[in-house]
Amino acid sequence: MYPYQIASWTGFLSVAAGVAATLTGLIFVAVSINLSRVLEFPPLADRAAESILQMFGALIVSMCVLLPGQSRLVLGVELAIAGLILWVLQTLLQYRSYNREYPRPIISIALSQLSAATLLVAGISLAIGTFGGLYWLAAGVILSVTVGVSNAWVLLVEILR
Repeated sequence: MYPYQIASWTGFLSVAAGVAATLTGLIFVAVSINLSRVLEFPPLADRAAESILQMFGALIVSMCVLLPGQSRLVLGVELAIAGLILWVLQTLLQYRSYNREYPRPIISIALSQLSAATLLVAGISLAIGTFGGLYWLAAGVILSVTVGVSNAWVLLVEILR
C-alpha cells in the first residue's frame, strides 16, 4: 500500500524539494537577467510569478510530506489546502495575464492547471485513503517542475527573440 505509506516517499520528495528550490532560483535569475524585457510586456511578469508559484508550491508540498509524525488525514488536509490555494492563485494570474494579441499556448495553461489540481486530488485521496494517494502528489510535483522549466525557458530564451 505504498500510495498511503508516507515514509515510503521521503527519498522522492527530498529530491523533489531540492529540484524545486533550485528551479525557483533559476526562474529568479531568468527574470532578473531579462527584467526590462519582462516588464515591457505585463503578461510575462504574471507568467514569471506563476512559474515561481509553481516551483514554490512543489517545494512546500514536498516539505509538508517530509514533516515527521503527521497522520495521513492531517497531511491530506494540508495537501488539499495547498493545492487549492495554488490553483486559485494560478488561475488569477492566468486570468489577469490573458492577452488576445499574444495568446499563451493552451497546453501551457492546461498543464499549469493540471499540476495544481493533482495536488488537490492527492490531498483528498490521501485523507480518505483511496484513489491513489501520494501517486497524485508525484504527478503534481512532476507537472509543476515541467511547467516551471517551460516557463523559465520562455523567460530566459524566448523573450529575446
